[in-house]
Amino acid sequence: MSDAHALATRDGITDDIAYLRAAYPRGDWAKHVNFGQLCDFWLHVHQSLRTEGGAVEGIIADFREGRLDAQAFPHRFVPALNQFLGHLDGHHRIEDAVYFPKFRALDPRMQRGFDLLEADHHAIHDALETTLGSARGLLASLSEPNRDARVVDTHADHAALLTRLLLRHLADEEDLVIPAMLEHGERRVG
Repeated sequence: MSDAHALATRDGITDDIAYLRAAYPRGDWAKHVNFGQLCDFWLHVHQSLRTEGGAVEGIIADFREGRLDAQAFPHRFVPALNQFLGHLDGHHRIEDAVYFPKFRALDPRMQRGFDLLEADHHAIHDALETTLGSARGLLASLSEPNRDARVVDTHADHAALLTRLLLRHLADEEDLVIPAMLEHGERRVG
């Protein structure tokens, strides 16, 4: 994969990879005859991931800005982070093991796009691990009397990178997956 296609640096995927995107514009997806339960579910899961990630970032922001104290923070943060990271990891495992192989079989032109998405999963997983490590450091620092504020900032930076990578990936994945289901029908991958 070239640097131009690396998740951390790209602004989207090119038309040669998302070759069905022009035929199936995002605004028309839900009106298409092949838009069914799987398309709707896929988009719903992605929206849930966006929402959960945003909620975790909101909790971090509340703590950084003093709207949430050190005693209340872990009670809101830990369950929200666990839910988000578990949901994200489970979603990617199902895609890699079940759905992506089915999409690859539909059309050889999809190979590059799904190679890209799988590489994204690795980059996101690495960012997830880094974020989890910084979260553990942040939680451990809560009991320190002279807590270094940089611990919170470091975690916030890691979480923001994870969110940025995830948002780019979700949009690009939708540009590949939903048009493919509209083109070939959901039953071919469901």
